[in-house]
Amino acid sequence: MLVRPWRQLTGPGSTPSRQAAYDLGKLRGKNLVERQGESHRYHSNTQATRTISALITLREHGIAPIIAGVRRPRLCRKPAAWTPVDRDYEAPRIDMQNLFTHLGIISINATAAA
Repeated sequence: MLVRPWRQLTGPGSTPSRQAAYDLGKLRGKNLVERQGESHRYHSNTQATRTISALITLREHGIAPIIAGVRRPRLCRKPAAWTPVDRDYEAPRIDMQNLFTHLGIISINATAAA
């Protein structure tokens, strides 16, 4: 049985090919990558690479912590010393809790504990 080179590099637990095809389709639809001729290779220009990395960074370090904070209500006291980053995350977290309460995604009791 032949093993494709990308499978050797990524290992057996890597992204399934259907998920990779879906991701490539999304990136192509947003004109962030383009196919090189008739090959199976893709290319992105410098600006598209910056856009992709900015979106990943925003998702991992911006949106994910805020959503995680909305999901888990705070049951303890607020810290005595806040860093500027703590203050920056607190306001959107409270706003998202209020929005989710109005939409009926989380209950009022969960936000009361925050």
